[in-house]
Amino acid sequence: MDEKKRYNSAIRRMEMSDIRDVAELERLCFSSPWSEKLLAELPKSRLDTCFLLDQGEGKGTAAYGILRILAGEGEIQRIGVLPSERKKGLGSKVMEAMTEYAREMGAECILLEVRESNTAARKLYKSWGFEEEGRRKNYYDNPSEDAVLMGLRCI
Repeated sequence: MDEKKRYNSAIRRMEMSDIRDVAELERLCFSSPWSEKLLAELPKSRLDTCFLLDQGEGKGTAAYGILRILAGEGEIQRIGVLPSERKKGLGSKVMEAMTEYAREMGAECILLEVRESNTAARKLYKSWGFEEEGRRKNYYDNPSEDAVLMGLRCI
């Protein structure tokens, strides 16, 4: 199947029936994954929105992003892409949905933190106009690593 056709479907919001699938993607993407219990709170949250991009043909989630809107700011909590589906522009599709939603909700900026070693994610964020704004020393565990703080202002 043509990759462009495969991922031509619209991004949608996470539903309760997606929790297990997103939890599995969490385990594949992060050394400290969020639990199913925590993920199950997202559809009920008035602050957090989880956006999904399905693989199609009933194959599950290819990419997702979690955005929090609070006090006029957006904060990207998570963004993950199935390892076998990386470098196909899926992270950018999720970013587009999150930035558009943040704008619609009146956010003046979007903030995030990312592992210093996560060069692919940092490259994605920079391509969207995010700039490095600081660091948190030894913020992450497993392994211990600094967090790079990034922001996109005046969206």
